[in-house]
Amino acid sequence: MNSNTINDSQDAIHDSPIKYSWQTPKTLLILIAIILPISFASWQALLNNFAIEKAAFTGAEIGLLQSVREIPGFLAFTAIFILLFIREQKFMILALVMLTVGVAITGFFPSVAGLLCTTLLMSTGFHYFETLKQSLSLQWLSKEEAPEVLGKLISVGALASLITYGVLWLLLEQFGMAYKWVYLLTGTVALGIVIFIWLAFPTFESKTIQNKKLILRKRYWLYYALVFMSGARRQIFVVFAGFLMVEKFGYSAADITLLFLINYAFNWLFAKKIGRLIGVIGEGKALVFEYAGLILVFISYALVETAEIAAGLYVIDHLFFALALAIKTYFQKIADPADIASTAGVSFTISHIAAVVIPVTFGLLWLISPAIVFYAGAAMALASLVLALNIPNNPMQGNEVRKHLI
Repeated sequence: MNSNTINDSQDAIHDSPIKYSWQTPKTLLILIAIILPISFASWQALLNNFAIEKAAFTGAEIGLLQSVREIPGFLAFTAIFILLFIREQKFMILALVMLTVGVAITGFFPSVAGLLCTTLLMSTGFHYFETLKQSLSLQWLSKEEAPEVLGKLISVGALASLITYGVLWLLLEQFGMAYKWVYLLTGTVALGIVIFIWLAFPTFESKTIQNKKLILRKRYWLYYALVFMSGARRQIFVVFAGFLMVEKFGYSAADITLLFLINYAFNWLFAKKIGRLIGVIGEGKALVFEYAGLILVFISYALVETAEIAAGLYVIDHLFFALALAIKTYFQKIADPADIASTAGVSFTISHIAAVVIPVTFGLLWLISPAIVFYAGAAMALASLVLALNIPNNPMQGNEVRKHLI
């Protein structure tokens, strides 16, 4: 641990002294980057097979489940009201407890009603956690270091995912472990890390007092629009790309786990470099590249007829996710520092407006033609590309959008 890291961390602390050099905000962010792959990513990797094999889901039920999963995201703005009574860091720990417990008990309720209830618990914790993690990351990291450090955190999470998915593959393929015991194992391990964080770390504070009220600013409109389209478009991958692998191409839970293993191997290798690249070329160019690529990926999903090509598309699709951190660093550059906590909650709500509707409605479209779902995803990526072209080369307060809109 170098002296600059320790000094930076000391500046971020007011009331709680550091006893050891590793008790820093960056170390805490690294640990929570490990929790998510162990818990939520395991839940997601097993979900389609568990839902189809144990609960007899069709596209309509999986769409309903995913819409219910997104309801807490739509209500993420309520985090700002809860922060009137609890510190952000402690609230994040509580959210992680809900997330990990929800994952641990999932396998014991193999029915539509059971999955809806456990998913709601898990998702409430997940979305509050993601809201608070984004807020605290942007408060604790400087604008200069944020792109590279956020990329490093994705890389750390990817390494944790590699290990997690490797273990999942062994448990499912080699040992034939039942889904309920896999869910219980991953949820319990993640909960153990949460308890360690709660006991081991002091309370870190932002240098800037955060606004404790809902804030919508006109000058943030492009950020809001990018977040909205990102939330809508992401559902196509999260809900329907994985479902395509299982329903159309017959991928087993072990096969899906192996795909995730490949996905995170790429993220582990390239995410930090992608973060550094964003710092060099700027958020606008990075997002334009991402959205142009996604247009091609979604059109290809609609046309694909072989399992191997579909798997390749799935890996490429996931790799583009690393570029999405450019939206966060764009906001950090244009934002009033006091707005970060409030806007984190508002942005999650905005990203889930479409996310609450798309899974259930597109689930019905899926019954008519899966291709329509992916063509709609390509249209969303095109709209996102047009928005990204309006990001200025040097975004900052007072220079949030290009003067001449495209």
